[in-house]
Amino acid sequence: MPINRRDAMKGVALGAAAVAANPAAAAPAGGKIVHHVFFWLKNPGSTADRDALIAGVRGLGKVEVVRRLEVGVPASTEQRDVVDSSFHVSEMLVFDNVADQKTYQDHPVHKDFIAKCEHLWGKVVVYDMVTV
Repeated sequence: MPINRRDAMKGVALGAAAVAANPAAAAPAGGKIVHHVFFWLKNPGSTADRDALIAGVRGLGKVEVVRRLEVGVPASTEQRDVVDSSFHVSEMLVFDNVADQKTYQDHPVHKDFIAKCEHLWGKVVVYDMVTV
């Protein structure tokens, strides 16, 4: 049965509205979830606090759904207006999908990390993305 132009345009409009209402629906099914967290220490001059936070972050790799874990501190790269190196410690975790990222958020290892380390940071910023 042939589809007329008006019905096709309605379908396109409805699909666009659905994507606009839920941008995650437009993401490729195979995209990985990258969870990038930046921490600012309460005591930025404390090497002990920085090292304790780094050790805590490294422990997050024990969560079975974590596919990759990178831990770092600001790099000594060229200073440019677009580079924010004001953070003290950063973590980047990779998950297979949104469900695994949620499992990580609720996991006892993650909750224990927060309980044991949250006194170290004064600010946290999180960027979650899906790879395309």
